Amino acid sequence: MKFFDAEVADRPIPEDIDYKIAKLSPFDFARSVQETKENLMVDDRTEKEYSAYMVNRALSMGRDTIIFANEMNARAHLDNKLQYDFFINIIRAKKRFNKWIKPETVDAVEVVQAYYGYSNVKAIQVLPLLSEADIETMKRKTRKGGLNG
Repeated sequence: MKFFDAEVADRPIPEDIDYKIAKLSPFDFARSVQETKENLMVDDRTEKEYSAYMVNRALSMGRDTIIFANEMNARAHLDNKLQYDFFINIIRAKKRFNKWIKPETVDAVEVVQAYYGYSNVKAIQVLPLLSEADIETMKRKTRKGGLNG
């Protein structure tokens, strides 16, 4: 190889190095289906990394993709490659900003859990039996202190 009119020896490429391939997340698959349209199902390794449940869940958050996610939920027996091919070919490329639905936490439930030592289910069952004054009393008694307490 010539470099500024001087002969430079080519650097040997070691062939015995094991290159680690980054593992794909379900969000990479969902992004490829929705935005990039880059086919990530190239070999058996990526087919094993494909999580149909998580991709269906990510697609079910969108107004225009929920129908397709529901179709694949109805056909959960299909191979991962078939499900991925269906999504990548039928969903239009578009940047989607879907928010994931998260469970709401009620402060009163946490107070009842801390005061009585109940589980989440038991605290929700007991909550209608308590008045606002009872909950305020429990809040005062379970206050830990500090800047926010």
